[in-house]
Order: sequence, then C-alpha cells, then structure tokens
Amino acid sequence: MDKSTPIRVSIIIHTAASACGGVGAGLAQVPGADAAAIVPLQTAMIISVAAEYGVSLNQAAAVSLLSTFSATMAGRFASQVLLGWMPGLGNAINAATAATITELVGWVANEYFSSGKSPQ
Repeated sequence: MDKSTPIRVSIIIHTAASACGGVGAGLAQVPGADAAAIVPLQTAMIISVAAEYGVSLNQAAAVSLLSTFSATMAGRFASQVLLGWMPGLGNAINAATAATITELVGWVANEYFSSGKSPQ
C-alpha cells in the first residue's frame, strides 16, 4: 500500500455509491429491478478496492464477499417495497438507501483488505 491508496479507495467507493444512487433513483418504481445494475457495480467496487491492497479477486470471490458484507440488503429491499413505488419520495429514498449501503459495503471491504485479509 502506498500513500495514495486511501485516496484512491475513497474515490472508488464514492464513485460506486454515486452510480448506485443514480440507479436506485431511476428504478425506484420497479421493485428489485435496480439489483441487476447495483450488484455488478458493487462487485466491481470490491474488486477495485482489493486491487488497491494487492489482492487479486475474481468475480465469484467478489460476489461472495458482497454477500457477506451486505447483511443490510434486507433493509434496502424493505424500504423499496414500502416506499419505493411512490414517485418522488420513493426515488429519493431508494437513491439514498442504495448509495448508503454501497458506501458501507465499500468501507467494510476497505477494512477487510487493509487488515491483510483475503478470501483465497
């Protein structure tokens, strides 16, 4: 890890969270539709964070870690089902939830890899 790793990791996480928030906002009225776009974005984020710490992950390992890191996905699903269908409010809530969970997953991944852990 060099001195710029924390900055690059921060950029990776914030970019992925922004993208997921946009997807969440755009697809709020279709329950579950955003997962098809959000999961690959979060997977790519985990692979990128791992690479910053010199860990090479394949997609299957990243998806496995995403499942481990994403215990809060049930909360996102619940908020989408309860409020996601409401135009305006549902879009804002779904965007905020998708972005927040992606941020959390990203920082959990950062903590995992920065402590020297690797799934292999």
